[in-house]
Amino acid sequence: MNYIPRERFELLGNGKIQKNDILFCLRGSLGKFASVGDLSEGAIASSLVIIRPGPSLLNDFVLAYLQSDLCAQMIREFANGAAQPNLAAASLKKFIIPVPPLHEQRRIVGLLGEALDTIVIAKTNAEVNVQNARALFDSYLQSAFPEHGNGWPIKKLGELSDQITDGTHISPPYVESGIPMLDSKHVKDDFKIDDSEPEKFISPDTDAQLAKRCKPRAGDILISSRGSIGKIAIVEEGQDFNIMGNMILIRLPVNISRKFAAFYLKSRVSHIESIARGVAQKGLYLNQVRDYELPLPSEAQQATIGKRLDAIYIETQHLESNYQQKLTMLDELKKSLLNQAFSGEL
Repeated sequence: MNYIPRERFELLGNGKIQKNDILFCLRGSLGKFASVGDLSEGAIASSLVIIRPGPSLLNDFVLAYLQSDLCAQMIREFANGAAQPNLAAASLKKFIIPVPPLHEQRRIVGLLGEALDTIVIAKTNAEVNVQNARALFDSYLQSAFPEHGNGWPIKKLGELSDQITDGTHISPPYVESGIPMLDSKHVKDDFKIDDSEPEKFISPDTDAQLAKRCKPRAGDILISSRGSIGKIAIVEEGQDFNIMGNMILIRLPVNISRKFAAFYLKSRVSHIESIARGVAQKGLYLNQVRDYELPLPSEAQQATIGKRLDAIYIETQHLESNYQQKLTMLDELKKSLLNQAFSGEL
C-alpha cells in the first residue's frame, strides 16, 4: 500500500473508507470492485469511488449486482467513448439496481454465495490444471534439450540458414483487400501464424516489392522480435502473407528439421528474451539471431525428437483446451445465475 501522513489524512474531506465499504474502479480497470472488509481506516485515489449501501441494501447483494450483466450494461451506457473508457462518480449514482425486500436479498445472497463459492473452487482447480498441462510440456521440452546439448555439434543459425531477415520497418501503402500484412501479434503460442483475421492488406505489387527483402514461405520459422519477444511459429503450406519488421524470418535448409529447430528455440525463450536490447522498448535484432547457437544431432535424431515433442505438445494442448472449455462453462454458469438473481428468477 501507499501511505500518507496522519495530518494529511485528517485534512481530507471525502474519500475516507469505513468498514465494509465497496470500492469501484472508475478508470484504468473500469468496473473492478472489492469490499474493504474489516479495514476501517484509509483513503482512496481519484480513480476509485466508494459505494456505501444504505439500510435498504445488503452489501453482499450489491457485490453480486456488480458482477452481473445488468451492471455491465450500465457501465457500457454511461462510460465515455475514449480510448480508455472511464466513468464519473455521478454516473455511478444513476446505475439502476433492483431492490427486493431485505429478506429476499438475504435469500438470493444465500443461494448465490454457495453457488458462486463452488464455482470459484472449480475455476481455481481448472486453472491449476491448465498450468499443470503447460508445465508438463515444458518439462518434456527441457529434458529433450539438456543444457550442454548431449555432445551434439553446435552451429550458429547464421551459418546454417539460407536466409535470416526481418520484415519491412516502413508502413507500406495499405489497400482494402489483397495480401495480408501481419505483425508480431499474429504469432501465437501454438507455433502457428494466425492469418484468419488480418487487419491490414497490401497489393500484389507492393508484396512483390517487399519480397526483395522478405517473403515468408511454407516451412519458414518466424520469431516475434518486439512486444512479446520470442514467440515462435512455423509458416504452413498455403499461407500467403507478408510481415512487418517486428518479426524475424529464419529459412533453414531442407536437411534441418523445422520442428526440431522451433522446439529448441521454444525451450530457450527465456534466454532469447534476456539477450534482447533496448531501453524504452526491448527488441531482438538480426545479428543476435544469426549468432544464436543451435545444437545439431543427425537428421534422424532431429526427426525423432521433433516428432516425439510434437505428439506430446498436441496432447498437452488437448488437455489445456479441455480445461479452458471448463473455465468458459463455469463463467457461463456464473453469468446465468447472476442474470436469474437480478431478473427475479432465482
